[in-house]
Amino acid sequence: MSQISVSNLTFCYEGSYDNIFENVSFQIDTDWKLGFIGRNGRGKTTFLNLLLGKYEYSGHIHSSVAFDYFPFLIPEKSKNHNTIDLIEELYSDYELWKVCRELSLIDVDTEVLYRPFSTLSNGEQTKVMLAILFSREHNFLLIDEPTNHLDMPTREIVKEYLAGKKGFILVSHDRYFLDSCIDHVLVINKANITVEQGNFSSWWENKKRQDEFELSENEKLKKEIKRLSQSAKTASDWADKVEATKIGRNSLEEKSIGTRSYIGEKSRRMQQRRKNLERRQERAIEEKSKLLKNIESVDSLKIIPLTHHKDVLVMGKDLVIYYDDKRITKELNFTIANGDRVILQGKNGCGKSSLIKKILGQDIIITGKLDIANGLIISYVSQDTSFLKGTLDDFIESNGLDETLFKAILRKLDFERVQFEKTIENYSGGQKKKVLIARSLCQKAHLYIWDEPLNFIDIFSRMQIEQLIKEFQPTMLIVEHDRYFTESIGTKVVRF
Repeated sequence: MSQISVSNLTFCYEGSYDNIFENVSFQIDTDWKLGFIGRNGRGKTTFLNLLLGKYEYSGHIHSSVAFDYFPFLIPEKSKNHNTIDLIEELYSDYELWKVCRELSLIDVDTEVLYRPFSTLSNGEQTKVMLAILFSREHNFLLIDEPTNHLDMPTREIVKEYLAGKKGFILVSHDRYFLDSCIDHVLVINKANITVEQGNFSSWWENKKRQDEFELSENEKLKKEIKRLSQSAKTASDWADKVEATKIGRNSLEEKSIGTRSYIGEKSRRMQQRRKNLERRQERAIEEKSKLLKNIESVDSLKIIPLTHHKDVLVMGKDLVIYYDDKRITKELNFTIANGDRVILQGKNGCGKSSLIKKILGQDIIITGKLDIANGLIISYVSQDTSFLKGTLDDFIESNGLDETLFKAILRKLDFERVQFEKTIENYSGGQKKKVLIARSLCQKAHLYIWDEPLNFIDIFSRMQIEQLIKEFQPTMLIVEHDRYFTESIGTKVVRF
């Protein structure tokens, strides 16, 4: 066991408006199973790249281990090579028996080694990459969001695999996934970075308790500051009045030296009391300023769904979907009625996205019956964000959005105003997805179709979206593999 030590780390991108990290210090052990949590755009992937030595920074990062990163970069020209040849190109010192051992542990047949890497499914590619990296012993793995685009069965396999490993940092926003395979948590908060023992659930409970304590202390200190301010003002007024009695009186007794000395001493004590109250007030203000810095603002979101005059919006009867003239589904029978939140479940490639495309009016071959209500207005969030380019203002104009409403939603989804000045290409994966979700929330629709909306989305924003759906109950058709999310908001499940 060794340590990775970070001290006084400061970093910002060239030309950036703000620091990503500023005087950050912490230590982690290399045999931990470390979950890495933080809002989108806070710098999780950036920190992994700093460990890999990709950027210059101020401060120090000390480590006695080498780092490997998931997903590793595969040259475009190499993607059509057989997987075993690709491994040879990337890691010439690999040991085949170790790779085969890891493949068996992660439930992959070794025949994939002799298939072109590009023909492997998303799940197979993820599992093969992890098997390759864990076969390279004594390296510390930086695993960046491995669950994106993975179906639920594959997530379970990868989760069990990582639960049996150690020596890695895992970036993930899947709460069930994190709970099952980490023993420490590294968190990028609003004001600092913290490390603690436990999994996501234990960290979340600790955070809620800390937030509740700080909110309670904040209220107490606000009242104390108000009381001390009033007391200090009263003491000051009394001191001024007493001071004024030292002179200007006609009575010989009051003008006597003894009396004036007494009044002077009384005034001094009153002034001292005022100063003591003010010092206590300053200390209370200082204590108050230490609170609430890491409380995440999870503002409520709104959506304005339309209600269609027909009860059933979409109905499939004995529906079969074809892809490249090949049948990919059994007969599907389902309805989407007003108020339903239908979850499409099944392995990747089973036809979920094809059904969505057909409902959206694309040319997908089917047999059976698919009835769509006349005049149905649909708002769509695609799983792909690669088409997003240009500025937010360009996006707003091309989509006919209300600028004030759209940007207000992004602010509630933890966008800083400085992000509005950047081009969308420079956003993180989660920030790009939030752009699509914010657009959908701006649109009045009968049916909201969201295809893997939570890929890259941080945990706090997932909670916001869950609360939104529970409160406004829009009619939805959703493909999503986050088990916590689907169990929380779904009313029906269509299994492929």
